[in-house]
Amino acid sequence: MARPGVWALVLAGGDGVRLQGLTRALTGAPIPKQYCRIVGDRSMLEATLARTAPLVPPARTLAVVNRDHLPLAREQLRVLPARNVLVQPSNRDTGPGILFGLFRLARRSPAATVVVLPTDHFVRDEGRFLAHLARAIDVVRRLPKRIVLLGIVAQRAETGLGWVQPGRALSDDATMPALRVRAFVEKPDAATAEAMMRAGGLWNSFVMCFRLDAMFALLARHRPHDVAALRRGGVRSHSALPPWNFSRDFLARVPRRLLVVPVGDVGWSDWGTPEAIERSLVALNVVPPWRRRRTRNEVAA
Repeated sequence: MARPGVWALVLAGGDGVRLQGLTRALTGAPIPKQYCRIVGDRSMLEATLARTAPLVPPARTLAVVNRDHLPLAREQLRVLPARNVLVQPSNRDTGPGILFGLFRLARRSPAATVVVLPTDHFVRDEGRFLAHLARAIDVVRRLPKRIVLLGIVAQRAETGLGWVQPGRALSDDATMPALRVRAFVEKPDAATAEAMMRAGGLWNSFVMCFRLDAMFALLARHRPHDVAALRRGGVRSHSALPPWNFSRDFLARVPRRLLVVPVGDVGWSDWGTPEAIERSLVALNVVPPWRRRRTRNEVAA
């Protein structure tokens, strides 16, 4: 399944504020969720790296982390070469974080095909998920000016996720499993989410694939000041960039350049809230660890 020449950019720079109460309960400290072993013996970061390895080897996997997270991150990133751990000065949201990683990658492989992977996802069927991602990579190789997203078949009218409204298929060719994108809406209100659900909308997983040179050309058009600042000042300019969200402030503005590969029942969830985690674990017949702890405390009382 490995794809030669493909690089992975793993995003591990978030602060995970919404889950800090939960991570404090589990570990005794409000650590960012991607470094927390919520269930089992792997953190969300470690699970993402392991999930990616069959498709993109560690030698071509880069991880973006925050400087103040390094004490937590170092141990969990030992599977990567040291030069593949990219330390951004601070968290400036997903826009500057992705730009930071892409600029570092461009020094090594300016025409790379890139897969971007967040580290706050749960995936039950990792083999099937990787098969969808491999198809997205193949689409980008045939259509190098497009950004291909993995769109999750929606289970409910979720307002905490981005939505992709798919359009027509690219062709009748079964080897091109991508759909055009009619609209992209980041975290809509309840009425809009309901309407998109009824219209067959997909959740944006934020897993995406693209050619690096094509992405830079598009970013230079829509975020020219950020691109120019990093070109002039490199890492030193990162902290001066305004925070911006890659989905809301970029992807939503270029729907005609997007394609989406629908992803069915792989048991995907964005573990952004305790409720999302509980839904995933209940589906696996696993009692959430904080529920088990509460039960033991109640018994002891």
